[in-house]
Amino acid sequence: MPPDFIVPEPIRRERADKVLAAHFPEHSRAALQRAFDAGLVSVGGRPVERKHAVRAGDVIVFSLPDVKPAELRAVEIPLEILFEDEHLLAVNKAAGMVVHPGAGTGEDTLVHALLAHCAGQLSGIGGVERPGIVHRLDRETSGVILVAKSDTAHRALTAAFARRDVVKEYLALVAGVPKQGSGRIEKPIARHPTQRHRMKAVASGGRAARTDWTVLEAWAPHAALVRCRIYTGRTHQIRVHLSSIGHALLGDPVYGFREKSVPVPVPRVMLHAEHLVIVHPVTGAALDLRAPLPADYLDLQARLRCLAH
Repeated sequence: MPPDFIVPEPIRRERADKVLAAHFPEHSRAALQRAFDAGLVSVGGRPVERKHAVRAGDVIVFSLPDVKPAELRAVEIPLEILFEDEHLLAVNKAAGMVVHPGAGTGEDTLVHALLAHCAGQLSGIGGVERPGIVHRLDRETSGVILVAKSDTAHRALTAAFARRDVVKEYLALVAGVPKQGSGRIEKPIARHPTQRHRMKAVASGGRAARTDWTVLEAWAPHAALVRCRIYTGRTHQIRVHLSSIGHALLGDPVYGFREKSVPVPVPRVMLHAEHLVIVHPVTGAALDLRAPLPADYLDLQARLRCLAH
């Protein structure tokens, strides 16, 4: 960043914060606002507020405040990296790993691991050095998760997910075999009225949700492997939608799975975020990311195949 900036023509009278935001898009509005709040933006040698009016020829001198180190401790935890450059990385998250630290979690979350893996390479999103998590996976769900390493990537990825400019496909092992080979589920999803940890497919109200599904392999009468593409990102969407058509995910008693329905042990909720496609937020290249199936998933599939023969 240059030490000073000369306001160009044809600006006659415009807020200083808007002028800087327009000419320095690599910095978030929040970062520039922190600079104003810290008294690090001056015109004519005097600190100015965000709303200060500037005009062509004015010289704005500014710098960004130092980024505070994360309060969380960086912890060396092995990660399976699917893609990484200076802007972002994609991780094949292990089943059982929590993404964000919170009440009841230890120092074994994905954020703790990323602080160690990306040491010194993270920008100050929100004024604190931290990885930019732009979407989430449940604790027991394995597979692709994207992480921004810069403010620019974080804003662009967040916007892409909000616009649904992302292909998201999951592999699910479900109880029973669907009668049809494929289908579409468009049922709104809302919080369960009495069990707040659960979601529910509803006829009206709730938030719109769409899941397209295709049976890839069937092991009648016990289970099937189903590929799901989701066009919305509602909490527990695939679990709720597949349960609503009578095929709960294996290992998911919250949404109707019964252990006696499958004569082999099921280690967890059998959902894997296998495929994600998105445009790189900086280079514009298409990122086509696939996460290999974990060992527990492959083992259960092998056991189900044995049952069917």
